[in-house]
Amino acid sequence: MPKAGRPTAPFPVPEFEGELARRVRPRAVPATGSVVVLSDQLSLELGALRTADPKTTRLVLLESGEWLSRRPYHRQRLAWILLSQRKFALEAADAGFEVVVLRGNAPMVDLLREARKLAPFVMTEPAERESRAEFGPLVGEGLLEVAVHDGFLTTADDLDAARTSEGFRMDRFYQGVRKRTGILMEGGKPIGGKYSFDAENRRRWDGSPTAPTPPTFPATLIREEVVAEIETNFMWSWAKRMCLPNFGPYEDAMSRRSRGVFHTRISPLLNLHRLMPERVVRETLALDLPIASKEGFVRQIVGWREFVYQVHRATDGFRSGAAAGERPLPAPGDGGFARWAGMPWRPKAPPPPGIDGGARPNAMAADIGVPQAWWGRASGLACLDHVVEDVWAEGWSHHITRLMVLANLATLAGVSPRDLCDWFWIAYVDAWDWVVEPNVLGMATFGYTGMTTKPYVSGSAYLEKMGDSCSSCALTPGKDCPVGPMYWAFLTRNAAVLGDNPRMKLAMASSRGRTDAQRAHERGVFVALRDVLVRGAPYRPAGEPSLFASPAKRGVR
Repeated sequence: MPKAGRPTAPFPVPEFEGELARRVRPRAVPATGSVVVLSDQLSLELGALRTADPKTTRLVLLESGEWLSRRPYHRQRLAWILLSQRKFALEAADAGFEVVVLRGNAPMVDLLREARKLAPFVMTEPAERESRAEFGPLVGEGLLEVAVHDGFLTTADDLDAARTSEGFRMDRFYQGVRKRTGILMEGGKPIGGKYSFDAENRRRWDGSPTAPTPPTFPATLIREEVVAEIETNFMWSWAKRMCLPNFGPYEDAMSRRSRGVFHTRISPLLNLHRLMPERVVRETLALDLPIASKEGFVRQIVGWREFVYQVHRATDGFRSGAAAGERPLPAPGDGGFARWAGMPWRPKAPPPPGIDGGARPNAMAADIGVPQAWWGRASGLACLDHVVEDVWAEGWSHHITRLMVLANLATLAGVSPRDLCDWFWIAYVDAWDWVVEPNVLGMATFGYTGMTTKPYVSGSAYLEKMGDSCSSCALTPGKDCPVGPMYWAFLTRNAAVLGDNPRMKLAMASSRGRTDAQRAHERGVFVALRDVLVRGAPYRPAGEPSLFASPAKRGVR
């Protein structure tokens, strides 16, 4: 039986009832124009709504069965989007707007085209490239006007200033934005004497100080007082009070005892614009926090989040200059769902023209699909199995478990960046194309090499240092854990791509010094573990010496 978090059937479209049906309905005096609000634009202070007059403006929301079932999304992602959108509908009605919700199994663009009687339409420009492609025909037909999206803190000019001959660079972007805005600056200099305290934000967490427990709420679909408390009175205020003071030192720590450690969990709110990034940064700067925590958190918002959005926008979702073999797939992928479920995913309707499967940069020539272990089939690797369990429990894990467990192990195993990207898009409640594609295709897998300086891969030493899963694993780092050999095999396999990389100089020099016996063992571990993952059967040491044991442990010199 699938666990509760996983999708089992496409999204149904029920009738509205109760409070939503009573309060969200057309009013007697029709509006003179309509603002179309997408699911990630849920703020009255955003774009086309910022200056809209409630007395003359109609809000049009879309609940499309095709869009909601375009991929086999995590149930909690769907619930989060629908709950947030319906809460926003009530807020807009209370503010005096007429609210119309267009619902059906057709694509969003078709729902809107069929509602021409509500025109003229204006929409805040979609942040998602996929949505821009979907609604582009309506703009061309003159049925839809697009307003500027002002829900980000940076511009394309900020990104242009961060270009180098090798590509886009986040540190230059972040420093340039700090200088332009004055954020964490004093007298033209960075507060604390440097722009980044990342080197101080790598402390292992052993249970002290105590990690905060996120607040819990009744499981109701549309209790506005509960949702309001989640978004304003609890989640963000809880994050400021309980998380941010210790965020910096333990930013990279992983633990089975706490899914979030001191991470704030506000990314789902930010990415729907339920919390505006300007507010988050402003209120963070006003807090009395250690500089390593304050700067580290601001860097995640002003630096990385803004950087990936601008890179995705500038490259047209990594389509610009793509080689023939890296051009978009014809249809959205399922991230390995069919391999896990034993049946294909079937959306409610075909996607509209212009919706493809996304760009597929693949500098490492990775070639397998997402293994079933990422869908919850036990792998025998405790670090992987623990994080996967967390993800399917709530559609979220913090950024280091995403990067250094889920993506690292997939990259070492040779999982296709596109397939892995689709899995993240499906599994996480905060995933949108501008978020997930740069993070997975660029940073995590180094499939696209123009936005980070190196692949973010590691052996078992990092996982053992920064996490606590090794102590509960049947495999032992330095003895029979496959992650170390997989790391060396990755470097050997990709020497042509990584050999001249300045940031990989020491690692590649060590790789070239491996003996023939070591390389043969490492290659064997790579092949064996890939076979384990592809078959979907957990690895269990069958005897001594283990298949994954190092050459020295097996008597090989």
